[in-house]
Amino acid sequence: MLLTLFGKKKEIKRGGSKGEKIAFFGGKGGVGKTTCSASYAVALARRGHKTLLVSTDPAHSVGDLLEVKAGSDPVGAAENLWVREIDPAQASRRYLEEVKGNLKGLAAPGLWQEVERQMDFAADSPGADEAALFDDMVSIILSAESEYDRIVFDTAPTGHTLRLLSLPELMGVWVEGMLARREKTRELHRMLHNVAGVSEDPKDRVHELLERRKNRFASARERLLNPDVTSFHFVLNPERLSILESAKAMDLLKKYGVPVGGVIVNRVLPDEADGAFLARRKEREKVYLEEIGKRFADLPKIRIPLQPEDIRGLSGVAAVAERLEAEGFGSL
Repeated sequence: MLLTLFGKKKEIKRGGSKGEKIAFFGGKGGVGKTTCSASYAVALARRGHKTLLVSTDPAHSVGDLLEVKAGSDPVGAAENLWVREIDPAQASRRYLEEVKGNLKGLAAPGLWQEVERQMDFAADSPGADEAALFDDMVSIILSAESEYDRIVFDTAPTGHTLRLLSLPELMGVWVEGMLARREKTRELHRMLHNVAGVSEDPKDRVHELLERRKNRFASARERLLNPDVTSFHFVLNPERLSILESAKAMDLLKKYGVPVGGVIVNRVLPDEADGAFLARRKEREKVYLEEIGKRFADLPKIRIPLQPEDIRGLSGVAAVAERLEAEGFGSL
């Protein structure tokens, strides 16, 4: 399936160049993606980059972490830093209203009530929220690039994010098929025009809408697969399941050309951690850290120690931001 979505196998691309415009942070649920993505965004903002931090995770904890009331519109969190949380349900409603608006001028008046009923059913269908979320993400990528120097995405757990990143190709293929069918309809209409004198509509609105969406998806895909523009950074913990899930996802992204920038190993036990219980944990952790070094040998890696207290507010993420900045992680 993913071979169809991404196309032919490509050489491995590494993101994280100093000109990186868009950064995704992903990984298994609960590994600290939000803390790391927010810290990265804070570090970029402190360097003078006008930065937008976007959460696509339905759990939405970016606003809570930075102690700002984030929503669907960008909210200032600090100098050079804005935060936005995409609400899938709200995005889905907005997306379907837009689709309805496009269809209203195209459907026959007698059919509109049935079309509207089917669209309302579609709102609750599997994948509706993801399609709307993707549409919002594309809008951000295409429009926010001119408004911000850097865009940082705090993503949902790995599986959801992989489906989201596969949508540019999937939707592009779908639109291509729709355009091909529409062209056949236009050819038939031209034949009727020539034979029976049926008037020909010089302006095909359906074709225009499909072409516009095709170009939009192509632009998004071009940016997502360009290692000079986009990087996908993985956050993981030195634990077995976290390593396995990240490795599988990373192999998939690399295989199909999505640029992988680096690895943040989060919540590593500090040297000063003592006691018999923690000593045993540290011994096991040492094995996992060695495995991480071998599995991800070709990628930049940084370790973030487990903090003694919960991280909250800008002051809370400052230590992690400084660590990322000191190591020159990503485009820092």
